[in-house]
Amino acid sequence: MFSLFFSIFMYFSGLISFTMKRKHLLMMLLSLEFIILSLFFNLFMYLSYYYYEYFFSMLFLTMSVCEGALGLGILVLLIRTHGNDYYNTFNILW
Repeated sequence: MFSLFFSIFMYFSGLISFTMKRKHLLMMLLSLEFIILSLFFNLFMYLSYYYYEYFFSMLFLTMSVCEGALGLGILVLLIRTHGNDYYNTFNILW
């Protein structure tokens, strides 16, 4: 029961940090990865509670790693073209 509350606390603290740190793209990506980590922890606890296999958790973890790599690639591209990761300087993109 403690792990469920811990996972919910992790999820909502990730959401709060995502909304509070919306100026920097790197901080937003880190908070999104924290949300994904809390969802993975919740999925792992769910699968272990009902004695299911962990194949789906490995698939979820693989997709989250791909998402993180894409996010870091976009971050590197934006830093190379614009020089920083502030959202205020990205108005040329939109």
